[in-house]
Amino acid sequence: MTDFTATATNPGRIAAFAHEDQGGNPAGVVLGDALPTQAEMQRIAAELGYSETAFAAPQGARWTVRYYSPEDEVPFCGHATVALGAVLGENCGAGEYQLDLAQAQISVTAQPSENGWQATLQSPGTWSEPLKDALLTDLLALFGLSTADLDPQLPSRLGFAGNRHAILALNSRAKLAQMAYDFDQGKALMERENLITISLLYVETPDLIHARNAFAIGGVVEDPATGAAAAALAGALVDLNWPGLEGGGSFTIRQGEDMGQPSLLHIEVTGKPGDSVRVSGTARQIDK
Repeated sequence: MTDFTATATNPGRIAAFAHEDQGGNPAGVVLGDALPTQAEMQRIAAELGYSETAFAAPQGARWTVRYYSPEDEVPFCGHATVALGAVLGENCGAGEYQLDLAQAQISVTAQPSENGWQATLQSPGTWSEPLKDALLTDLLALFGLSTADLDPQLPSRLGFAGNRHAILALNSRAKLAQMAYDFDQGKALMERENLITISLLYVETPDLIHARNAFAIGGVVEDPATGAAAAALAGALVDLNWPGLEGGGSFTIRQGEDMGQPSLLHIEVTGKPGDSVRVSGTARQIDK
């Protein structure tokens, strides 16, 4: 197995949701007997420069976990949880780990695979609702889109699985590949609406969805793989009675391809509105 490091002086640098030995979304991971101070966690996250860094410390049979972007603390991060799961598996053994977040309790399961460690997070509970017309208008303007670019089979939604995500499905893969927006305007809109990401999607088939996730509020233009947004999307699809998910099912998200960082996310749902969902992926160590 890979020797994942994960200390405050030598943080783990892990790409979560990797496609074989490529791509994935980089995350920092720090394990310790106790969490660093808030200022120290923010400093480490800013120095690493990844969209999120996970900090974890044991508390009895559970782990206390906090997530920091380069600019602020975030309540939940999917890809950093998968990276954390891989590090816990490497350092503490395969199995399920119970995590106490700032605003929720979740779990992550780690198991070895032929491509390294695989981890599965159990998300916070989910909910979704239609996007308000004014917000949809602002989002379309931000990305230079119109209502004619939207895919009616997946109506625009506000999704939640630990934090809030705007969800817009496009009717063209080429249009998705052209995603661009003004960073400062996007950040201001996300701060105003309390959005962690803005998910632009293309539905290739009901069980294969292509995604791009704007993350200006976290200090980066785009995430190559976003577990939290995947969980929020899954909750929204259940709410919409998505084909193949009635009574439980699974689907795959391909993300990061347009960034040159191909990523795969596998999602399982119970089919019951409001339930948490399972998001799985493979982790690989990033060369320093």
